[in-house]
Amino acid sequence: MWLLFAVLSSVFAALTSILAKVGIEGVNSTLATAIRTLVVLIMAWGMVFVTSAQGGISSITPKSWVFLILSGLATGASWLCYYYALQVGEASKVVPIDKMSVVITLLLAFVFLHEKITVKSAIGCALIGAGTLLMAL
Repeated sequence: MWLLFAVLSSVFAALTSILAKVGIEGVNSTLATAIRTLVVLIMAWGMVFVTSAQGGISSITPKSWVFLILSGLATGASWLCYYYALQVGEASKVVPIDKMSVVITLLLAFVFLHEKITVKSAIGCALIGAGTLLMAL
């Protein structure tokens, strides 16, 4: 099931980029980010209530709260930067650079989470990096 949802995530991320590039025309990038965030907020809380997950709030540990909040701040910073880059740059160049997050995630997971870097993942990262350079130049 994870593969299906990963593929759907990729498709929706691609749609996000194209829809945002069209929608951001003539709109301040920070305002556009806030509008997008509001829609995501409503959708996410809607899913919480549809799935009756709201009862789990009381069992979230302080450590989880801290890291979820930090993750939210990182997401907000990412979206603000992404929307500005998308507004002033070409989607076909901005998006591949944004997807370099795959390589950065692998490196951060190695350093902070002590996850292993396999030969296969190292080659994949090198190819993603090379592909990004080719697409962005």
